[in-house]
Amino acid sequence: MKKIFSAILVFTLLLSLVGCSSGESKPSKKLETDTTKEKNLPVLGENVKFDPNILINNGEPKEVEFWVWDSAEIFQSIVDGFEKIYPNISIKIVSHPWGDYWTKLPLALQNGEGPALFCVHNSQHDNLINNMEPYDIDIKDLTADFTGAENHVIDDKVYYIDYGMMTGSIFYNKDMWTEAGLTDEDIPATWDEFIEVAKKLTKKDSKGNITQAGFNYNSDVKSMIMGLNYQKGELLFKEDGKTPNINNDTMKENMQFLLDLYNVHGIGSKDFGVTDAESFGQGQSAMVYKWGWYYNQLSNDYPDINFGVFRIPTPDKDVPFAYDRYNGESTIGISSTVDDASKEIAQAFIRYFMSNDEALKELCIKYSIFPSKKTLAEDADILSHPVLKTLSTTVDYLIWPGPFPSTIETTLQQSFEDIIYNDSSIEDSLENGNNKIKADMEGVDFSSVESQYKHIENK
Repeated sequence: MKKIFSAILVFTLLLSLVGCSSGESKPSKKLETDTTKEKNLPVLGENVKFDPNILINNGEPKEVEFWVWDSAEIFQSIVDGFEKIYPNISIKIVSHPWGDYWTKLPLALQNGEGPALFCVHNSQHDNLINNMEPYDIDIKDLTADFTGAENHVIDDKVYYIDYGMMTGSIFYNKDMWTEAGLTDEDIPATWDEFIEVAKKLTKKDSKGNITQAGFNYNSDVKSMIMGLNYQKGELLFKEDGKTPNINNDTMKENMQFLLDLYNVHGIGSKDFGVTDAESFGQGQSAMVYKWGWYYNQLSNDYPDINFGVFRIPTPDKDVPFAYDRYNGESTIGISSTVDDASKEIAQAFIRYFMSNDEALKELCIKYSIFPSKKTLAEDADILSHPVLKTLSTTVDYLIWPGPFPSTIETTLQQSFEDIIYNDSSIEDSLENGNNKIKADMEGVDFSSVESQYKHIENK
């Protein structure tokens, strides 16, 4: 999970540079006592409902804080809608840069001085969960409205779920595609087809040196390799849900497949465009495998690149066990260490957020995340987004292993780099990697939720 997280980390770090500065917040509004219980406003939501016709904090003025690391403007718009209903309530958005956020928030929660509401990232689950208040929402209602909500149940309680799912796709340069004589009919469905397309997109000089890579995966093996394993039905953890399943025949086969793309098929090189994201953005590589965050990076940092997106290929044309792994973007957390009045406001705001389709849609589009809210799965705005439209065809066959420790992703990347840069054998590299992950996970309270995958019976 930490690896998924690292991909998102890059994105969020970039976003934090343009977001609010540390501790920046909007001035508090002037509060008034609310004496109007029956506001004659409609109840929001189908299963998870928000009823605005109920006084909060008995109508008495109260302000709470809501900590975020990004998207302050979107969360502020949601808060503004909530505050319009309640003249006695102020939710003060406080934005911290990503690095500061994960230092300050756990300490603030432990000391009882933290915010009532805060953004959650599942990579920080262990640092937060002991100071989180469970949602006052029926789990049946959550699972009825949100895909994957059942994966977040802990002792019959839910502390956060996913409002959206992020996973990998193939980003391709449309201008290079046209130059190579390729059309939309050539979008590959299988890896064999992908290799042939990549060969047409690869350019070399008279000495055989690559000048344009057909495919470049140099800095994202960590994400890609797990998806390749899932496509062949190989889980990331063994039956106990705790022992990493890194050193196995499927992983070896997929590592060899990745090496063959370069060494046998010649569609890229370990020495060409070491950072695949930059190489694609600079017009040096024709295709890369990236998660949804890359859409915004390309749009912001490389606006001249004419790119398209298609789903990750599969071993054959049959529906695989799973297309890829996904990670969830978490809903908002509630502090268990604030006073009861603050908890009441926080619980009401969570219901408002979870039943507010427009707010959820705006967040999903911003981050190129496919919405978990089932009512948004066929929304026209969602399906007009290139990445989300692509994911809509595979989202039912994406698997989430749970918020696993970051050592899995970082170690897998190190294992691959040992193979290509240090001439280690696949066997030795995976054996060493597996041992390192086991050692790193000793004492870690983690249990995979792979067994809860919707199509686990197809394994």
